[in-house]
Amino acid sequence: MSLQTDFKAPNNEFKTRVKESFDNQPLMDFLGAKLKIIEPGFCEIHLPYRFELTQQHGFFHAGMIGTIADNCGGYAAFSLMPADASVLTVEYKINLLSPGDGELIIGRGKVKKAGKTLTVCAVDVFVLKNGIEKLCATAQMTVMTMHGRADKQKS
Repeated sequence: MSLQTDFKAPNNEFKTRVKESFDNQPLMDFLGAKLKIIEPGFCEIHLPYRFELTQQHGFFHAGMIGTIADNCGGYAAFSLMPADASVLTVEYKINLLSPGDGELIIGRGKVKKAGKTLTVCAVDVFVLKNGIEKLCATAQMTVMTMHGRADKQKS
């Protein structure tokens, strides 16, 4: 699936770089999250339901929703960064709009404005239940381009 975005990646290998960085995150592996789509300025991540990811009512824990939002925005921004850079979240604000009641979390992050050092992204997080997506959170975030600093490799 290809998504039309308003951005052009400065690095032709952006998909490989994003996938390698995502795969290098022990937390994403531990949670079972999957990178589904990466295009210039856009990222989609899925997180399947597991009991261990829930709160006391059986819904996805807000921390899981926030984690997916953070990664979606971060990797949408990372897709537009130079080959010698890495990414780090500076801040994000999330509004939880409805319970994470479903089988799958779907996060979709999109760059709103890409700068040399700071990039602003918007992220929507949906929960899929019985084939229907429902918006459960929306976030705005700022991420920093860490020029000349590669990702630390997983040990």
